[in-house]
Amino acid sequence: MTVAQYESDLTKFMRQFLAQHPEERASQKAGRAIWWDKEPGERTPPPPARHAPKSGGNEYTFEALSEKDSSP
Repeated sequence: MTVAQYESDLTKFMRQFLAQHPEERASQKAGRAIWWDKEPGERTPPPPARHAPKSGGNEYTFEALSEKDSSP
């Protein structure tokens, strides 16, 4: 018993379309080359890493109460 492989309608359409229009393969390759088929030296370098800013001196400084201030 063999199990048939499922193929979506879209996949069937694309196979049929590309069989009828072989020139589209060249167009696909050219389009893909614009974005993906690049050597490492040809790619745009990633943006520099951004680090969290250092504190600017506006943080609250906790100071312990003296015994005189803490009595009710």
